[in-house]
Amino acid sequence: MNDNASFLVLFLAPVKDFLADDKVSEILINGPNQIYIERGGRLEETAAHFTGEAQLKAAAVNIAKSVDRQLDEMHPDLDARLPDGSRVHATIPPVSRCGTIISIRKFKKEMLTIDKLEQFGSVPKEGAQILNAIVKLRKNTIVSGGTSSGKTSVLNALSGLIPEKDRILVLEDASELQLQQKHCVYFETRKPDKNGQGEFSIRDLVIASLRLRPDRLVIGEIRGGEALDLLQAMNTGHSGSMSTIHANSPLDALSRMETCAIMSGINFPLNAIRMQVASAINCVVHTMRLPDGARKIVEIAEVLPLEQGEYRIRPLMQWKTEAIGEDGCVSGRFILGEPPSFRSNAEIMHLELPEYK
Repeated sequence: MNDNASFLVLFLAPVKDFLADDKVSEILINGPNQIYIERGGRLEETAAHFTGEAQLKAAAVNIAKSVDRQLDEMHPDLDARLPDGSRVHATIPPVSRCGTIISIRKFKKEMLTIDKLEQFGSVPKEGAQILNAIVKLRKNTIVSGGTSSGKTSVLNALSGLIPEKDRILVLEDASELQLQQKHCVYFETRKPDKNGQGEFSIRDLVIASLRLRPDRLVIGEIRGGEALDLLQAMNTGHSGSMSTIHANSPLDALSRMETCAIMSGINFPLNAIRMQVASAINCVVHTMRLPDGARKIVEIAEVLPLEQGEYRIRPLMQWKTEAIGEDGCVSGRFILGEPPSFRSNAEIMHLELPEYK
């Protein structure tokens, strides 16, 4: 059994085979009698089960205790990172009506690179060239996509293109990113203790990190008011920063950043926030999980200045689905869009870009 499984198997014996299987990326336990796994991007129902709700709830409570957290009626929700890097989210009744729910996203030891994304067919050579130029030219970049679309994996791969000389500060709710550079400083949020004290949020981390001379900020995910602090950092010299956000398209990602900035509670005029978003974010890389389970970078877009107060983007590369077979297999191709505005800067730095028509 690999190291990833050794910690969890103590409490989750009925799913130990899935914990040990490197092809299984997620385990979804919907009560004691229904367990699904994700393998190769597709969900599969399994025959595994727990003896009852008591065994499953005890497993969840033990996992919480092992990471010094509480899981009880007063605290019915757990989001934690285990020592092996795996992410666990658990919910117990009365919040979950069908019993204890546990989701395990297994930690991947293997580092994902842009070259590997190209080998997997997740991005073409031309897309890899565009991404390399975006990172090397220090463009502020947001990776957007739906749940389980591969946002964190793509952010990991993009970070691998950052020059070794840069000082990188990595801020996350639960540590998942595995940067390859030597000069990386990692930070993680802290939940409040049982008395509701001691919380240190992503927003707190963003504010603190700006005093630590970062060349680049890499934030695991934007979810709330920290968006405003990140936008201000991007607009005041911290170029080349990266993060992810849940969104359905590149344009939607900009709107989501706007919404999150509003959640900061600071009373800015809407147009002022939009100007901040459009000037701070230079590029959006959009990911998607296709119907056959394959994860791809389906669009790379450059953010343009506002026009009559509305967001605009320039598609640099897009995925076009052409057919879906009876077996659900998706076929299509990547197509180039318009050339980026930074093409001349790429030429100056001898960065290769696709040959746009």
